[in-house]
Amino acid sequence: MALRTILTDESPKLRKISREQVSFDERLHQLLDDMKETLDHANGAGLAAVQVGILRRVAIVDVEDVLIELVNPVVLSIDGEQEVTEGCLSVVGKWGKTIRPQRVKVKAFDRYGNEFELEGEDLLALALVHEIDHLDGKLYTDIVVGELWEDNE
Repeated sequence: MALRTILTDESPKLRKISREQVSFDERLHQLLDDMKETLDHANGAGLAAVQVGILRRVAIVDVEDVLIELVNPVVLSIDGEQEVTEGCLSVVGKWGKTIRPQRVKVKAFDRYGNEFELEGEDLLALALVHEIDHLDGKLYTDIVVGELWEDNE
């Protein structure tokens, strides 16, 4: 495993749409392992492959010490809404209020190519849609209600 560099919001790569992951091979496994190590080191709740410079539809979410690997995730349904304070490892030191789904249902594949569905509520719903947005070239700053603020405010 290796730590990867997390791109910041100045990188135009973060605005690109990630391509489908077609191979479920050792390269994918290495990417997922590196992403996990990078996420742990950064103390975040999720990380998309594009954030480490790889334009593939791959993301991980780690909420309440449960790691979920998502390959080619698709949102199947959303329900309700929640106002949350949101941040991002690619938008260093800044936070903002957003409106996100209260519940979400997602379809994805695991690292071995097995399809699964997952339902998430509250923080898990937020993390899932946040990471899937990254795969579509979107940042949470695009939907902030009001102004961003910095850690020290």
